[in-house]
Amino acid sequence: MVSFDWAAKRLLRQKANFGISEGFLSELLREEIKIDSILESQSKKSSFDDKYNQVDVLCQNSHGEIIYIEIQFYDEPDYFHRIIYSTSKIISDYIKEGQEYELVKKVFSVNILYFDLGSGADYVYHGQMDFRGLHTEDKLRLSELQKRDYSKTYPGELFPEVYLIKVNNFNDISKDTLDEWIYFLKHTELPEDFKAKGLTDVAKSLNLNKMDTATQKEYADYLKNIRLTQKNIESIQKKSMLEGKIEGKIEGKIEVILRGFDSGLSISVLSEITQMSEDDVNEILRKNHKL
Repeated sequence: MVSFDWAAKRLLRQKANFGISEGFLSELLREEIKIDSILESQSKKSSFDDKYNQVDVLCQNSHGEIIYIEIQFYDEPDYFHRIIYSTSKIISDYIKEGQEYELVKKVFSVNILYFDLGSGADYVYHGQMDFRGLHTEDKLRLSELQKRDYSKTYPGELFPEVYLIKVNNFNDISKDTLDEWIYFLKHTELPEDFKAKGLTDVAKSLNLNKMDTATQKEYADYLKNIRLTQKNIESIQKKSMLEGKIEGKIEGKIEVILRGFDSGLSISVLSEITQMSEDDVNEILRKNHKL
């Protein structure tokens, strides 16, 4: 099998492969998910100081809600803030000026993480807005009119929901169908006797042995880049810490780009590491006389 992250960038945007993402999201969200369309996931920017919002899969389901999947291999201490930015940007991108606020779309942020974010014993975390009385501790409900109009019970259901899947924390024991998916995300192979939705489509569409030679080579190069990148990132982070660099700042990202480029990392890999566009990476390299 090819990895989910590689497939997300190349295969999962094709309508023929919607069943893979639908299956994964159905198991995670515990409801039947049907993808209506794949949306544009790249925000426009004017300079490399602007944030670059690029997610792996951005789709709209049959209820008009937006779900985005982001896959991250490299440790980012400010990743929680990145989630806030991404969800806010998607919300603002998909409402037109002058439209009523009730047309703001519900957003689900699904984050597949191959590093340890925060401190906790579980491997799947769910965050949702909750309104509680300071004195009575009762949970605020929508009015009857709002319930009818929005088909929701609590105001928190209108707000973004965030899922964090800390893949490396999974103990390889599948207790339910979601665990079967996480097993695949961790090992890039299917568990025995799987029953999870979408994994049958994975077996059919993500089988590396059934792909042509050029695609197999492309995937092998991708895995090689991932391993090389991880090694270089760890080295760069250690050097940056020793020199007092602060991760998340533009200066820190410039340092990562310069050192990564000197270590042989490609423009596309540096773009993925820093979450900056390839044009901005090239601009930084030119300004520092690397190109």
